[in-house]
Amino acid sequence: MKNTIFCLLLALPLAGLAKSAQEINILADATLERFAEEITGGQRFLNEAAAVLVFPQVLKAGFGIGGEYGEGVLRQGGQNVAYYSTAAASIGFQAGAQSKAVVVVFMNQQALTDFRGKKGWKAGVDGSVAVIKWGVGEDINTLDIKDPVVGFVFSNKGLMFNLTLEGSKFTEISR
Repeated sequence: MKNTIFCLLLALPLAGLAKSAQEINILADATLERFAEEITGGQRFLNEAAAVLVFPQVLKAGFGIGGEYGEGVLRQGGQNVAYYSTAAASIGFQAGAQSKAVVVVFMNQQALTDFRGKKGWKAGVDGSVAVIKWGVGEDINTLDIKDPVVGFVFSNKGLMFNLTLEGSKFTEISR
């Protein structure tokens, strides 16, 4: 409970950056286009997924204590089905701000059902999100992905490796 309250307090200044459904949709389209361009086989991979949750802009800021917040859209079969926020808190050496895009892919219907069944789904507690790593030129469709939920994190420079989404909380919002 303390972690949730702490996380919300840190995210409040960033929450003022709330976007409309139309803004989220436009940014999500651009993020998915980038996904398909940067990841060989990415579009086919997304087409085979049960659903994809896209956070086009997750802002993180901190000085010793940090917080991050972003809003996104859950798409199933190419249709927008719900909007979500993500928030997380961190403590440790950090200073400044950054922006990233997060794409969470639900590989099967059961993983999606479990996610949607929670009022606030926390990565690492309610389910695990495997952040995928692979070599340059490798086709994602040739990987043997067994994880039910797979995450991808992009910075301005491209796909980021060695990151985790553990501790991120995803909550449905109205737009």
